[in-house]
Amino acid sequence: MPSASPELISPRSPRVSAARRLAKRNFRGKERLFLAEGPQAVREAAGHADTLVELFATLEAAERYADIIGEARTAGARIHLASEQVIADISTTVTPQGLVGVCRFLDTPFEEILGRRPQLVAVLAHVRDPGNAGTVLRCADAAGAEAVVLTDASVDLYNPKAVRASVGSLFHLPVAVGVPVERAVAGLKDAGVRILAADGAGDRDLDDELDKGTMGGPTAWVFGNEAWGLPEETRALADAVVRVPIHGRAESLNLATAAAVCLYASARAQRAAGGCRTATGN
Repeated sequence: MPSASPELISPRSPRVSAARRLAKRNFRGKERLFLAEGPQAVREAAGHADTLVELFATLEAAERYADIIGEARTAGARIHLASEQVIADISTTVTPQGLVGVCRFLDTPFEEILGRRPQLVAVLAHVRDPGNAGTVLRCADAAGAEAVVLTDASVDLYNPKAVRASVGSLFHLPVAVGVPVERAVAGLKDAGVRILAADGAGDRDLDDELDKGTMGGPTAWVFGNEAWGLPEETRALADAVVRVPIHGRAESLNLATAAAVCLYASARAQRAAGGCRTATGN
């Protein structure tokens, strides 16, 4: 057993109570702390500088994931051995995996993102489902985007479901939160980024844009609400409104799938001849 703590932490401990409260948004915002559950998220948090504050682990999980416990200790996190009941009380999942970390907020100021001159950005405007937000963040990470922006009308980045759906990608790339969509678009345009709004009723076809060679420059994709897409005033801010073509009989694509298609289309075009990236570097 790793020498994390000589005794199991009491279910009545103030530390347990404080961690349990982080399931609620108002407490997360007040403390600027959130929960990361499971070995993948905790490992990523431990590897992200000055992020992991505390780690609760069952004895079984501490033995199974001794390497993660070691990484968490090296990162300066306080380690607590806990009963399965304590983990269940803290966790927001139906079947906890025995590890729950308490992490500091890690969102990045929007101006800092602009200063990095990003080539590919995902902007989530009016996205309310935390699972979709986390999955789009994961897609952006996989496609090589430099940043994600959540507007002030979108879901809380640190919602436990969003954190889980990101599968660790939350710790990989800069994310700005609470940015009004008008400010996000204006700032990105000033940074030389082309704004594309993804909408099933768009007047431009993604395949046509790829064929015409218009997708190779710095690009920000704006994705809208799961149910009703983007409002007209948001579409009007974009340089173009682009639809993902449906070649089969499906009625539509869900938000995360459409986002993956759009982001990968841009990533490929940017790495092609004449694009703003190359296959070997940025």
